[in-house]
Amino acid sequence: MKKIALLTGILLLGLSLQAQDLADLFDKNKTSVVTIYVNETLNTGTGDPRTFAASQGLGSGVLIRDNMVLTAAHVVANADRIMVEFYDEEAVEATVTSLSRYADVAVITLKKPPAHPQVAVIGNSDEARIGEEIFVIGAPMGLPYSLSSGIISGKHTETNLSNNGKSLEFFQTDASINTGNSGGPMFNYKGEVIGIVSSILTRSGGFEGIGFAATSNVARSLLTQRGSKFFGIEAMVLPTELASILNVPQESGWLVQHVVRNSPAYQAGLKGGYLMVDIEDEEILLGGDIILQVDGLAITGEDSVFKIWEYLNSVESTVTHQIKVLRAGEILDIRWVSSDIGSPGQ
Repeated sequence: MKKIALLTGILLLGLSLQAQDLADLFDKNKTSVVTIYVNETLNTGTGDPRTFAASQGLGSGVLIRDNMVLTAAHVVANADRIMVEFYDEEAVEATVTSLSRYADVAVITLKKPPAHPQVAVIGNSDEARIGEEIFVIGAPMGLPYSLSSGIISGKHTETNLSNNGKSLEFFQTDASINTGNSGGPMFNYKGEVIGIVSSILTRSGGFEGIGFAATSNVARSLLTQRGSKFFGIEAMVLPTELASILNVPQESGWLVQHVVRNSPAYQAGLKGGYLMVDIEDEEILLGGDIILQVDGLAITGEDSVFKIWEYLNSVESTVTHQIKVLRAGEILDIRWVSSDIGSPGQ
């Protein structure tokens, strides 16, 4: 009995110390986490190109420089206005600097540094192991600075989606993740950011034990070491059959769904869709521009889009690009002046 009591005491002490460690880690790292509020203006899809509806969204992020925040691309990709709120309730407006929809990560730049910045430490996600304990801080269901913990349940590589030769990687976790956690940091027990919360796998709409986070090394590679220019469109690559139905004069094209207001694409004059249709259980906005070529590089499928983005991100100075689009049955040439954004962080 004494041995059992001793073992029970040791176990309870270990659990108590672990809980205390997590509480200390939360206190140490919470002020690097931010809550992100966005306003979006999207076409209603009812067939009128002039009819738009405004909506609001919410996500999380983490400060990686005194004026830059790392978050999830889907939180800010279509935002007309972005407000970043810090732990002390200071709010600062921000704009998108660079973004990768494929990796679901983005860097946003604050219009001014916060009064009391605490910059997070970015860890090496390649060193993380399955079974390692992690914790997530974010704003699930609009509840800022909520803490959840768990383990890394798996590491998944998307070899078909890459940029600059770097395959996309995602951590799988059992830490509780819900709407509002997106873009928030996944920390290891050293207090280092090793992932950016991306999504949950769910059938009910709520958390069911499987969440995903883009690894920090992929986020660093795609967004901070080289840059991934923000153009300001949401678009889909047309399969050959649909391209033929839409009278696209080549095997594929890039159908513009949405254009973010005041973005480079908006300034260039690109048009988004305005009629929502359901094709094979997928909702698609028709009526927008179909991008055919960028500087003579034709859209022939997913691979060509990746190559075009790599080409655009290889430009290191201001360049005027020629974009060929199909609009209302007519082929138009559109000019876009692109400049190198540089490296938002290391």
